[in-house]
Amino acid sequence: MPNPMLLGIGGSVLSAGIQSRAAKSASNAQVQSSQAAIDEQRRQFDLVQSLLKPYVQAGTGALSNQLALAGVSGADAQQKAISALQQGPEFAALTQQGEQGILQNAAATGGLRGGNVQGALAQFRPQVLSSLIEQQYSRLGGLATAGQNAATGVGTAGMQTGVNVGNLYGEQGAARAGSTLAGASAWGNALGNISQLFGSQAGGAFGNLTRPGSERF
Repeated sequence: MPNPMLLGIGGSVLSAGIQSRAAKSASNAQVQSSQAAIDEQRRQFDLVQSLLKPYVQAGTGALSNQLALAGVSGADAQQKAISALQQGPEFAALTQQGEQGILQNAAATGGLRGGNVQGALAQFRPQVLSSLIEQQYSRLGGLATAGQNAATGVGTAGMQTGVNVGNLYGEQGAARAGSTLAGASAWGNALGNISQLFGSQAGGAFGNLTRPGSERF
């Protein structure tokens, strides 16, 4: 007949092993789930960063050109920016159309060779260039603002991703700690049960020895 004490010990050990493995399995599942969420968070951030990258780059370049046009980057950079406008197709088209209009108006009124026409022609190009500089500065400002907003969006997404990933790492740590504690508790209970079995067995044996008639001389 099986020894009841051995059966009790075996049952305690088996139960502890099952509980420990179950806790470890549950912990692994939670850790894997958290890691999948971390990977997805990072993938989404990379996607946001990729989508906004052209706007950030455009804004950065626009701000650099805006500073140059305003003279903040030095006289040489300002002169280069103004010369680029003056030699560009937009300035050429505006001046050509404007000068043709002045000449046509003068021809229609018979003042083609008058001093007023020459003065108007002399003033027209600088006026067009000044207006174009202001327009270009405004355009660059719009692009710089768009780039700033895009950079802010990337920064916000990065901060939120950091918070989410940090929380998920915390969940992984809690899952591993819970698994360790659950396993320790299961084996602790098993050892406690075994100790109780030994105590009961020892107590029964001592009781038999102290019963009347059990003494042997």
